Formats: sequence, C-alpha cells, structure tokens
Amino acid sequence: MHCPFCNASETKVIDSRLVAEGRQVRRRRECLSCAERFTTYEEAELLLPRIVKQDGSREPFDENKLRAGFLKALEKRPVSSEDIEASIDRIKFRLRASGEREVPSRGVGEEVMTELKELDQVAYVRFASVYRSFQDINAFREEIDRLSRESKRSARDAGRHGKDPAQPELPLSDES
Repeated sequence: MHCPFCNASETKVIDSRLVAEGRQVRRRRECLSCAERFTTYEEAELLLPRIVKQDGSREPFDENKLRAGFLKALEKRPVSSEDIEASIDRIKFRLRASGEREVPSRGVGEEVMTELKELDQVAYVRFASVYRSFQDINAFREEIDRLSRESKRSARDAGRHGKDPAQPELPLSDES
C-alpha cells in the first residue's frame, strides 16, 4: 500500500479490526518513510449477478433501482430507513449466495415482495399491484384476502406455540 502523503511503497499495519458487521477490515497503517498514519478499509469483492430483463436484455444489478422501488412502495409508510437498508442487504446477500451469474428480474421482484410483506403490508400491496399488473379492484381484493389468510394462519400458529397473538409480550418485573 502506497502512503497517501509521500507515496512511499513501504507501510506497516499497526492495527486491524472488523467493522461493518464483519464485512470489512479496518487497518491503521504507518508509513515507514514519513511516519504518517492513515486508515484503509478492505472488503471481499463479491459480484452481484447480472439481471435478465423480461425482454431478454441484460444489465448489471443496480442497488439504486432496488432502493427506489422500496422507497416508492413505502412512501408515507411508518418504516425506518434502517429497516429498508436491512431488506436491501438481505436481498443482495441472497443474490450473491445463489452463486448464479445471471438472475431473472422476476426473481428480484419476488425477493422485494417477500421483504415488503414483512416490512409493511400496505407497501406490499402497492408494489404487488404494479409488479403483477393488477387490472381491476378484484385483483386487489384477492391479494388482500390472501394476505389476510396468511396473517390469520401465522397468528393461529403462534397461538399453538403458547403465545397469544392478541397479547403483546411484556417484560417481567419484580413488582406484583
């Protein structure tokens, strides 16, 4: 690593630690010529697969496009930017983990719908209405009915595991 101050090629690492949830290594370095210290960051270069559009064209994965889709669906909804970023990170992780060099755009859209369903059901229906090209109010109703059935099923399953879905879990206290 060349020193950014004097351009000497001899530097030594004086400290290394993991950052960004273990995805990066932060290194403090010292130049052996001018004794200046500087920080570098290192991370694995894992390429995201190319996206195959419905017309057969291919384009590089575009995180900004993915984020824009989330933001449009979640406009004026009570979802934090941290939750949105976490969803985007999970999608990118699954795309990398697939090991595929190319993935269909439809697959990415399904990943977005999976994340939106967990984040906010209104945003999910908004996205689904565009993504699945709902033609009339019946298509909306069918999707909402399906969501409602899934929610009831989840609540019923939680009840079987000793949890009352209508009652929030409260911390226990010593006061009685």
